[in-house]
Amino acid sequence: MSDAPLILWFDEIGIKDVPLVGGKNASLGEMFRNLTPKGVKVPDGFAVTAEAYRYFIRENKLADKIKKALEGLDTHNVKDLQKRGKKVRNLILKAKMPPKLEEEIRKAYARLEEKYGKKVDVAVRSSATAEDLPEASFAGQQETYLNIRGADNVIEHVKKCFASLFTDRAISYREDKGFDHFSVYLSVAVQKMIRSDFASSGVMFTLDTESGFRDVVYITGAWGLGENVVQGKVNPDEFYVFKPTLKKGFRPILSKKLGSKEHKMVYCSKGDSPVKDVKTTQAERRSFILSDDEILKLAEWAILIEEYYGRPMDIEWAKDGDGKKVGTGELFIVQARPETVHAVKSEKFYEIYKLKGEGKVLCTGKAVGNKIGQGKARVIQDVSGIQEFKPGEVLVTDMTDPDWEPIMKVAAAIVTNRGGRTCHAAIVSRELGIPCIVGTGNATEVVQNGMEVTVDCSQGEEGRLYEGLIPFEVERIDLEKLPRTKTRIMMNVGIPEQAFAQAQIPNDGVGLARLEFIIGSHIGIHPLALLNFEELKAQAEKDRKIKRLVREIEKRTPGYENKADFYVDKLAQGVATIAAAFYPNDVIVRLSDFKSNEYANLLGGFLYEPVEHNPMIGWRGASRYYDPNFEPAFGLECKALKKVRDEMGLTNVKVMIPFCRTPEEGKRVIQVMEKYGLKQGENGLEIYVMCEIPSNVVLADQFAEIFDGFSIGSNDLTQLTLGLDRDSELVSHIYDERNEAVKRLVREVIQVAKKRGRKIGICGQAPSDFPDFAEFLVECGIDSMSLTPDTVAQTRLLVAEKEKELGIK
Repeated sequence: MSDAPLILWFDEIGIKDVPLVGGKNASLGEMFRNLTPKGVKVPDGFAVTAEAYRYFIRENKLADKIKKALEGLDTHNVKDLQKRGKKVRNLILKAKMPPKLEEEIRKAYARLEEKYGKKVDVAVRSSATAEDLPEASFAGQQETYLNIRGADNVIEHVKKCFASLFTDRAISYREDKGFDHFSVYLSVAVQKMIRSDFASSGVMFTLDTESGFRDVVYITGAWGLGENVVQGKVNPDEFYVFKPTLKKGFRPILSKKLGSKEHKMVYCSKGDSPVKDVKTTQAERRSFILSDDEILKLAEWAILIEEYYGRPMDIEWAKDGDGKKVGTGELFIVQARPETVHAVKSEKFYEIYKLKGEGKVLCTGKAVGNKIGQGKARVIQDVSGIQEFKPGEVLVTDMTDPDWEPIMKVAAAIVTNRGGRTCHAAIVSRELGIPCIVGTGNATEVVQNGMEVTVDCSQGEEGRLYEGLIPFEVERIDLEKLPRTKTRIMMNVGIPEQAFAQAQIPNDGVGLARLEFIIGSHIGIHPLALLNFEELKAQAEKDRKIKRLVREIEKRTPGYENKADFYVDKLAQGVATIAAAFYPNDVIVRLSDFKSNEYANLLGGFLYEPVEHNPMIGWRGASRYYDPNFEPAFGLECKALKKVRDEMGLTNVKVMIPFCRTPEEGKRVIQVMEKYGLKQGENGLEIYVMCEIPSNVVLADQFAEIFDGFSIGSNDLTQLTLGLDRDSELVSHIYDERNEAVKRLVREVIQVAKKRGRKIGICGQAPSDFPDFAEFLVECGIDSMSLTPDTVAQTRLLVAEKEKELGIK
């Protein structure tokens, strides 16, 4: 027998000991020794070493028997893989634990009992020596057992972990990654359990898992033990925190999304299983699993862990009870491993997938990746049916776990009923580079075997499953070939969920961030209905329509006693996500520019909006903000932006006033903004005005006295210069931003702005649609162009050529 120890405690091991204790244990030891002094809490435990596993195999003379059982294996033959895997596992499970090893495990467990109490509950977790490496995750390849009590049970489950080195998925994964079965050994972690069955637990990454954006911590979790989150059995809560301003002492929670969390895993005191799944209560489903302070604490720990390891990390966390019934109410880190998808990417290309047609949407869920995949659907209800799957098909199932890995690698795409964006199906799909939609709720019901389907994950957070094979294209941008230009090339961004990916295209910031999408999609309720909610409740008993409205508002705003706070928070989170993606570059946020008919479409809008014959040139933009009938609603926008700048530290946010007809209106709006905490010049706040009405050009010198800059809105400027309704098909043939009348106004306002020392850019559609208009703007000396993301790369090349031709440096 070797001199290597059979048992090592976490305070005796570190990252250099992967060959001895496997990736999981090495990481736990490293954190326990080096990060607990910095405040990161890690539960204590010990490792049954890889030498103990080798000793077990030697003493039972199993090596030759295992080799023989795996001779000639073809991992693509699923039935053969299942048969051989079962045979190997049975060889290990029927073998006896050597007395010396058994005695060592008993002694170690007794020492844990001294620290934590008699029959202490532990997690018994596999830790392979080729696991959690930067180039291969081996995620979930081996088994974990929870709530194991008593030395006899620990010994039994250590043996089960040994056997799990040869699960079907582990055998298949090693074969495909080129790892020899006998160069990978198994260590076992025996770690004090955290009583998250009385609280919550989950997974967090030190980057955005979809885009690879490095400046956020992405936290997911659910009630109960963490296995349900890892395995994708629940749709979890999701949180994003921005690292750069968190480090400066701000509270930058960019996003909080409530998951359905329909089940939770808890301890089971009776029966064969030590844990069980139970349904969550309505209150649990409608509540976030963490407080804001806890979200920020986890994010701080994630940063410490990432900085210590020097690479993006995938981290498991747990909360220890509620501090009353069971546990301390404290947070703990129970595992950390290198993130293996984005961290190892070195390519400098950005791919944009675009659907070229439309189709019937069968279901929607959370998008994983930003690609499009298609093929014949194969609906498989459970893992016993995986041998039916054919390469190139779209896998549709309730949920996947690591046993599905042999067919996941040959799928065109994956769709599941359950799971969040950190579940196992999502992790493996990212590693394989295939599109995946999780948490659809009903995919297996609406999709039929053999149906041709398209899986679209290219449009932000929501993934869509379409019936039929819809044509699509892929544009590949070589990021290293894009030149720098004197004219700032900015971007128009409206959808927060796409911001992290879009920010990877070389850019100089955001010239137009629209509030309308955030209000329409993330809030959906008229701000005055939220401000007047208590009054509406009083009216509800007498008016059935109001009663339905009140009920719907309550349904959409769980956890908010003051409904106006919901508006402020959601608006702030949407803006902050865009601002964080492009930080520290400027992000110019245009205040709400809904027309009265659009505001009327929001929930409760019918109570507050007039009926106008031509809303396009009616009560919109600046004229709303100081009107007593709308000012309190505008105040909510101001509070949201103040929260983004002051509480989250995102002072790269600038504010822009749309449809400001006169200088006097501009002054009145600035006064109202100051009333609600947004003071021009304070904390670097700049306020711009949209130049989209001829009066903005005619009186540009006066507007320049009031505002810090202009942004040309070519769409409205064109319709108002030419006196036409751009929504009318009857006169659409006249509408053209390149009309000489429009170009003269554009040239004139650029000249005035330059003369007055004010910034001027354009955020209208014209330079995105017409290359010759972009060239015209360069000739005029415009400071910046804000473009739709899909035209940024091409326009930058065009602008660079034009600047070279004009000798602009």
